[in-house]
Amino acid sequence: MKKILFFVLIFSTKTLFCQIQPETLSVEKIMRDPKWIGTSPNHPFWSYDSRAVYFKWNPDQALSDSDYVYILDSKEPVKVSYNEALRLREISAGVYNKARTKIAYIYKADVFLLDLHSGKTTRITRTESEESHACFSKNDGWVVYKNKNNLFAWDIASGTTEQISNFTEGNSQMEKKLNDQEAWLKQEQLQTSAILKQRADKKISRDNFMQRLKEPDSLVTIYIGTNEVTDQQISPDGRFISYNLVEKPKDAKSGIVPDYVTESGFTTNIPARAKVGVPQEKYDFFVFDRISGKIIEVNTAELPGIAAKPEFLKDYPLKKADTGTTKRRVYTQSVSWNDDGSVCILDIRSQDNKDRWLTLLNPVTGVLKTLDHQHDEGWIAGPGIGWLAETTLGFINNSEFYFQSEETGYSHLYIYNTLTQTKKGLTRGNYEVGHLQISNDKKYFYILTNEEHPGIQHLYRIKSDGTAKEKLTSTRGGYEVSLSPDEKNIAWRYSYQNRPWELFVLQNSAGKTPLQVTHNAMSREFKSYPWRDTKIFSFSARDGKPVYARLYQPMEGKKNNAAVIFVHGAGYLQNVDYGWSYYYHEMMFNNLLADKGFTVMDIDYRASEGYGRDWRTGIYRWMGGKDLDDEVDAAHFLVKEMGIDSSRIGLYGGSYGGFLTLMALFTQPDVFKAGAALRPVTDWAHYEHEYSSAILNEPFTDSIAYQRSSPINFAKGLKNHLLICHGMVDVNVHFQDAVRLTQKLIELGKENWELAVYPVEDHGFVEPTSWTDEYKRVLKLFETYLK
Repeated sequence: MKKILFFVLIFSTKTLFCQIQPETLSVEKIMRDPKWIGTSPNHPFWSYDSRAVYFKWNPDQALSDSDYVYILDSKEPVKVSYNEALRLREISAGVYNKARTKIAYIYKADVFLLDLHSGKTTRITRTESEESHACFSKNDGWVVYKNKNNLFAWDIASGTTEQISNFTEGNSQMEKKLNDQEAWLKQEQLQTSAILKQRADKKISRDNFMQRLKEPDSLVTIYIGTNEVTDQQISPDGRFISYNLVEKPKDAKSGIVPDYVTESGFTTNIPARAKVGVPQEKYDFFVFDRISGKIIEVNTAELPGIAAKPEFLKDYPLKKADTGTTKRRVYTQSVSWNDDGSVCILDIRSQDNKDRWLTLLNPVTGVLKTLDHQHDEGWIAGPGIGWLAETTLGFINNSEFYFQSEETGYSHLYIYNTLTQTKKGLTRGNYEVGHLQISNDKKYFYILTNEEHPGIQHLYRIKSDGTAKEKLTSTRGGYEVSLSPDEKNIAWRYSYQNRPWELFVLQNSAGKTPLQVTHNAMSREFKSYPWRDTKIFSFSARDGKPVYARLYQPMEGKKNNAAVIFVHGAGYLQNVDYGWSYYYHEMMFNNLLADKGFTVMDIDYRASEGYGRDWRTGIYRWMGGKDLDDEVDAAHFLVKEMGIDSSRIGLYGGSYGGFLTLMALFTQPDVFKAGAALRPVTDWAHYEHEYSSAILNEPFTDSIAYQRSSPINFAKGLKNHLLICHGMVDVNVHFQDAVRLTQKLIELGKENWELAVYPVEDHGFVEPTSWTDEYKRVLKLFETYLK
C-alpha cells in the first residue's frame, strides 16, 4: 500500500536555495552551488547469480541517473546499459521454483524462464498484449501467467500453452429473454408452421449432441456479468483458481484538477481522485475447482465480529438503531498457499479498516475457519500489516505460516501452526519489527527493528523458532537492506542524519566489516559546511508520554531567543531518527534558520511511525487533537528548558504538517506567533477515502470527527500571521482546499494572511524556482514576525 500525505519533493536538489538570500552565510553559498550535495545510489538489487549489485547512480552530474553495477571483489562500480540493468532487475523481481533452479519473470510485458543450472533463457510469450504475474504451478511443471483477464499455463516439458481460465463478461443467458408478447407470438408461430417447428426441434437436438461431444476437461466459462475480475491466482498443484469479483459503484463521483498553464494555451482538466465517503467497491471472493468444474463463493458472513457495531456510533443516539445483524463489507487482500497446495490462508480485511482475519480456507467447500482475529476500534495498520505498509505473510513449512500483528501494541512477528492450532510470538517488547525477509531454507528470519531506541534501527538474524537472535549491524544510522540470492552477502544503503545514503556490501556472518561501494553522496562543497549532528532526546507530553524530538541550535552567541517548530508530513512517518531524513530539504532549511539565530525543533508527534499501535491511533477521530497537543507541549518545552521567548514561536510544515500548522494558528493563537502551511489539508471531508476514512470514519457516519478535525471550521481563531503555499495542479491535496479556505478567511474579514500559488506544481514541487520562491517566503515570514 502507498503512504498518504507525503511531502513528496522530486525536484532538482542542485539549485535548491539559489537566490534565497544575499551571500552572507556559508550554508547559503553551498545551497547556490550546483554541485552542493553530491549523489546517492538508489534502488539497489542483486543479480540472480549473487555476483553483483546493480543500482541507479549519477556521479557524473548528468541530467538523470544511470545504471551501475558493482561486481564483488572488484575495485569500483561501472556503468552498464539501461536494457541490461532492466532485464536483470526484472529477473531479480521474478519467482523461483521450489528447488530454486529456475526463475519465471516478466520482461517488457512478455514471459521468460531462466534455467539457473544451464544459464539458458527461454522466451515463453511474444505477444502484442501485456503478460504479468508469472508464477510456477502444477508441482513446478507449469509457468502460469496472466494475459488480460485470464490465466495461461506453459508446460515446461512439452512447450505447449493452455488457457486455464475463461472469465467472460456478461452472463450464461446469452439469448435475449422474451417479454410476454414476444413469447406468445413465438409459441403461436411454432404451432401454426410445421416447418418452423421441425427446424427448432432439430436445432435443440443438434445443440444437445454437440454438448455431449465436449471433452470432460473443456474450458469452463466463468461469467462475471458487469463486474471486474481481479487477483486471479492458481494453487501450487494447479487445481484451484481463486479470484475477486469487484462490483464497481455506479454513482461514484471523482474530482478534477484544472491545469491553467499548458502548452496549448487552453485550460485542461486533470482527472483526480474521489473524496472520502465516495461509494465503495463491493468484493466477493471465489474459488474455481478445475477438476469438478465448480465455482465456489467463499462465505465471509460468519467471520467473528463481522456484525459488530463500531463504538463511535454511541455518539449518535438519535440515528436509526442497527439491529446488530448488518454484515460489514470485507475484501480478501492476499491468498497464501503452502508448497504442496494442501493449506490455503486468506488474509481478509474489513472495508472500515477495524478488523483483520487470518483464515484457513477449504477450497473444495469454500468454508472458512478463523485462525487469528485482529480488531482495533481505531484502524488496523502497522509495519507488515497493511494500510500504509506492505503485508507480511508466508509459509515456513507445510503446516506453519508467519505473519505480523499489533496484538501486544507493537508490530511483532508470529508463527501459527495449522496442525496444533497454536500461535507463537517470535519477537516481543516495546519496539517495532520493520523490514522482514525469510531465508531460502526457511530456517532464519532477517528483521530490521528499533528495539535499542525508537530512532535507531538494526538488522538481526533470528531462527524461525525464535531462538539464536544475532545482531548483524553495529553503526547507528538508517538502513535499507537487500540479501543476496545465495544469502552469502548483504547489500544495504546506509545513512546518518547529516550524511546521505551510500551503498555497502557485507559478508553474511558475524564480525565482518562492511565494504563501502560508493563515495559520492557528499560533494566537497557539501562537506565544507558543518551540518548539525542534532541532539535526539525525549520530553514528556501533558499525558506523561515521551515525545521524541531533535534540536537545531544556533552557534554560541547567535541565539535570538525565537524558535521554529518543523512539523513533518505524512502523519504516519518517522522523522526523528539517526538516518538521513526523508525531509532532507527541510533539514537544510532548519540549519539555515539555526544559523540565523533561531532554535529549531522537530518532533515525532502523536500518530508518527515507529512507536506502536497506541501512538499510531492517538489521533483516531480527532486529527489536530493529541498530535497538536504534542506540538504545543514542544513549544512549552522550548520556553521552559531552552529559554525561548513565548511570544516568538512559529511553525511550518507541508501536507499533514501544513494541516497541523493551520490547526495551531487557528486554535492555539496564544502559543504560535506565525506559521507557514504548505499544501495543507483544510477540510478532511475533501481528502481521499483510504486515508481519511480509516482515521475519521466517513463524514456522513461520523460528522463529529470531521468537524473537530478540519481547520476550515476554526479559521475564525486566526490572530497571528499565516502564509499558505499551494501548487495549483496538486492531485493529492487539491488546490481547492486552499481556495475554499481563502474564501472563508475573506468572509471572516481576516487580513494577516497570504496565499502564494504555484501554477505548474503538483503536491511535490519539481521546479527549483518554485521551491526557492516558497522558502524565501517562509524565511521572510519568520524573520519579520519572530525576530
